[in-house]
Amino acid sequence: MTLGALKRPTRRKRGIRPTRGYRAFQVVNAIILTGVVVVTLYPFLNIVARSLSDQASIISGEVNLLPKGFNLTSYEHVMSDPMFWRNYRNTVYYTFVATCVALILTTTYAYVLSKKHLKGRTFLVAVAVFTMFFNGGLIPNYVLVTSLGLKNSVWAIALPNAISVFNLLVMKAFFESLPVELEEAGAVDGLSTYGILLRIVLPLSKAIVATMVLFYAVSFWNSWFAAFLYMDKQELFPVTVYLRNLIAGSTGAEFAGAIAETDEAQVGATIKAVTIVLTTLPILTVYPFIQRYFVSGIMLGAVKG
Repeated sequence: MTLGALKRPTRRKRGIRPTRGYRAFQVVNAIILTGVVVVTLYPFLNIVARSLSDQASIISGEVNLLPKGFNLTSYEHVMSDPMFWRNYRNTVYYTFVATCVALILTTTYAYVLSKKHLKGRTFLVAVAVFTMFFNGGLIPNYVLVTSLGLKNSVWAIALPNAISVFNLLVMKAFFESLPVELEEAGAVDGLSTYGILLRIVLPLSKAIVATMVLFYAVSFWNSWFAAFLYMDKQELFPVTVYLRNLIAGSTGAEFAGAIAETDEAQVGATIKAVTIVLTTLPILTVYPFIQRYFVSGIMLGAVKG
């Protein structure tokens, strides 16, 4: 190596500079996403503030993002009712059972549909897609559930809505993206079809499974109409039906004897806000633990590569 080569300064490698168009895109994208966050978050913060405010401040329109005249009267009256906690336990139970049933049926159905060599695969996909656009209607569904003896049980909520076709198709696409060689190796080692699914496919599908759990759990937690339709006893209602009845005034007689006249107006002024907060709080608590799987699960299930 010559002396000139030793004295020659080394040039640092520079990365590719973003173009003006890309920088402008980043700025516009940040502004749009910030606006979406504000539009999404503002109503919820306003609802929380209303649930903690007094009646006069709500009626006068003074409540915005911070509560005015801090008051927990509505929370106290709703949460002091034993029926509220019983219905809350029902919601947890219904959500857990229905999510497990939906996850098992969706996973097995999607895994079957992902096999291109399966005879009748096109027909099975068509049957699933058909139900996205056509259904039997409310009255036939009610007659069917009643004739099967499912009324006043968790199965009236879990079985009719056990498979979401959208979730099914996303999970099917995810299974199709997995390497076929892994399943062939498991078959060579003597694994059955169920063994391959349980010991090879599902351990590699944690992201999509967590995403499906999130979708189904949120759906069943927020659902109230099925329970309102198929449950005849108040002690079997989920908390969403309890709070729906509270808003509608059907349970007003139960509270009239338990609260003072001055408090009744306060309950009526903030009950909708309390309803939304109590219903969404558990999902908001669980969501951060599953959210990290959400993007990867959707992208892996939606893009085949």
